[in-house]
Amino acid sequence: MSQYEGVWPVAPTPFAESGLLDLESMKRVLDCIVDQGVDGVCILANYSEQFLLSDEERKVLTELCLNHINGRIPTIVTISHFSTDIVVHRAEEAQSLGAEMVMMMPPYHGASLRGSPDQIFQQFAAVSNVGIPIMVQDAPISGIDLPVDLLLKMATELEHVSCFKIESPQAASKLRQLIDSGQRYIKGPFDGEEAITLIADLEAGATGNMPSSMIPDLIKPIVSSYLSGNHTEASTQYNKILPLINYENKQCGFRAAKTIMKEGRVIESDMCRHPVPPLSDEIRKGLLKLAKQYSPIALHWGI
Repeated sequence: MSQYEGVWPVAPTPFAESGLLDLESMKRVLDCIVDQGVDGVCILANYSEQFLLSDEERKVLTELCLNHINGRIPTIVTISHFSTDIVVHRAEEAQSLGAEMVMMMPPYHGASLRGSPDQIFQQFAAVSNVGIPIMVQDAPISGIDLPVDLLLKMATELEHVSCFKIESPQAASKLRQLIDSGQRYIKGPFDGEEAITLIADLEAGATGNMPSSMIPDLIKPIVSSYLSGNHTEASTQYNKILPLINYENKQCGFRAAKTIMKEGRVIESDMCRHPVPPLSDEIRKGLLKLAKQYSPIALHWGI
């Protein structure tokens, strides 16, 4: 991959009603994503409920996903963990199985155990030594502010750090500073957070977007239009689907993609593991009513 751009959705992890992994549904999720013409896919991320998976389940899913995708689209494997040894092991495993990139947040555990700037740099340096491209995920869930100076230090001093998914508050400002200061070292500035700030982030210089798997087919034309110079068309397209993006971001979170995929018979169950509560009946109905106005592929893929 000489250039990192386009739409790279996060694949949800399907569970059976029993709570066990539903591996056949996982394959269907991946096929549904590939069929939408996306530029890549990310597995085992926060929107994949990675924090509810055992180590053995992670291994099973990493192998299954990379084998099933089989090079049809590039795959990013999320490897975040507080332990540097574990992160390095996960990076080595992803690389051995054919992943094109890994994504990781800075080391954190709970509200008060967080890596210092030096420790964060050292962990990313250890993974860079594995030799696989790294996407830095700057997300509020970690509780760590990754200042632009630290991101630039990683980009300029670590060979395999050149991609950044910025989801922090005022993401556009951080992207703009990072791109303006980093220049050639910043090869993949990405927007995230369900595309809730997509146009502002594209205006700041983002070349890619990592949304959920709810509507990547509706987001891709927006990114493509903007990157080809059709900014007015991109804004018009974005404004049309913004109510659905907002509903996902503010009302549902990662449960939205599963709800849509269950309705579209991509997956058998939209169950999320405890302690994640299911969507209320009212929110579920509101999401489906709104989604049907836009008819995303995931809503009817398996029907």
